[in-house]
Amino acid sequence: MATELEIWEENLRKIFSELDHILEEKYGSLFPLNPVRAQHGRTNNPEDSGLFDVGAAYSAGFGSEYGEGYVIEIRWATLTPVPEETRKEAELIVEEYLGKRLPEKFPGKQLRVVRDGTLMKIIGNLSLE
Repeated sequence: MATELEIWEENLRKIFSELDHILEEKYGSLFPLNPVRAQHGRTNNPEDSGLFDVGAAYSAGFGSEYGEGYVIEIRWATLTPVPEETRKEAELIVEEYLGKRLPEKFPGKQLRVVRDGTLMKIIGNLSLE
């Protein structure tokens, strides 16, 4: 039987898997894939294939004005430099999508995405209750 934490993180993982597919659809053909990386969809985990590895890692938030949360990471698996404008566009897609999906997957938690310095972070009611 899965724990509350495992259920929480699986729901979050599902959202990031959806985001991986969205970003692959938009940018996957624009940049050459790192030669050591499998083509999108060739592995069981979208984090391990294609141009993107999108996810979030919990942070206790020491030194942050927002405190604890999940720091969002968007990694591009290409050796070609990605223009800053393209990176920012992808971040906006992630931010807007999370703004829509977080309330659906975590009703009542009032989760939101904020900019914490140079990072994007999910904050709100992170309790497992």
